[in-house]
Amino acid sequence: MRGRTLWVICLMTLFVSVSLGTAFAGSKGKVRLAYVEWDCATATTNVARAVLEERLGYDVETLPVAAAAMWAATASGDVDGMLAGWLPVTHASYFKRFKKDVEDLGPLVTGAKIGLVVPTYVTINSIAELGAHADAFSGRIIGIDPGAGIMAKTEDAIDAYDIRGMELMEGSGATMTAALADAIKHKKWVVVTGWAPHWKFGRWDLKFLEDPQGIFGASEDIHTIVRKGLHKDKPEVYRFLDNFKWTRKQMETVMAWDQEPGADRYANAKRFVKENPDLVDSWLQ
Repeated sequence: MRGRTLWVICLMTLFVSVSLGTAFAGSKGKVRLAYVEWDCATATTNVARAVLEERLGYDVETLPVAAAAMWAATASGDVDGMLAGWLPVTHASYFKRFKKDVEDLGPLVTGAKIGLVVPTYVTINSIAELGAHADAFSGRIIGIDPGAGIMAKTEDAIDAYDIRGMELMEGSGATMTAALADAIKHKKWVVVTGWAPHWKFGRWDLKFLEDPQGIFGASEDIHTIVRKGLHKDKPEVYRFLDNFKWTRKQMETVMAWDQEPGADRYANAKRFVKENPDLVDSWLQ
C-alpha cells in the first residue's frame, strides 16, 4: 500500500505541476498579431513573438492573412497589431481607408523598395521596355497574392507604360520565387513583382527595372500598425512594439536563416533574440 500511496502522491504532484505550469504560461495574457506570409513579414513577426513570449511572458498568436484582412483586423480590434505596413506607397489605399481606426507607430525598418525585378543577365533596364520584349518573357509578369499592394501598382504600371502582350500572373511569394529560381537555372528571361528587403537579392544577381514615371514610388518604410486603445490596456506590449526597430541587414539575416533546409522560423527568431541581447534590451526600455 505504501508504494501505491507514494505513486499516487507523485502522480498528483506531477498533475499539479503541469497545471500550474499551464496556468503561469502566458499569464500576462494573449497578444494577437496579423501578418502577410511574405518572408520579411514572417521574420519580423516571429522575432516580435519571441520577445513577447520569451522576455515578456505573453502568449502570442500569429495569424497569417491577406494584406487587406491584416489591415481590417487591426482596425476592428480583432488583432492587437501588425508589423508589415508598407508605406507610403504599397499600402497607401489601406492606410487611407483605415487610418482613423488604427495607430501608426512609425517605421520598424527603413529603405524598403518595391518594383519589377529581373535577373541581371536580362538586357533591358526599364519598365518602359517590357512591351517590346513581351515574347522573351513569355508574356508574363510573375506576381504574388492578388490583395498585395504591389499587385495593384503593377496593374497601374501596365497601364501607365502601355505594356502590351504581357499578363500579370497571380500567385504567392513562394510561387514567385520558385518561378524566378527555375528561370535563372535555365537562363531564361523572367520578370517578377519584387521587394527589398528579401532573401532573393542575397541568393541571385537581380536588379530593379527603372521606373521613370515613379509608379512604384521611391524608397519605402515598413511600419508597425496597432489597434486603437492598445496603449491603455496593454501598455507593456505597446511600448515594446513602439520601440521595435531593426535594420534591413538584421532582417535579411533572419530571412536567410529561414531559407535553410528544414528551417524552424520561430526557432530562428529565438536565436536572433538570444544573439542580440543589447538590441532586444533597447526594445524593452
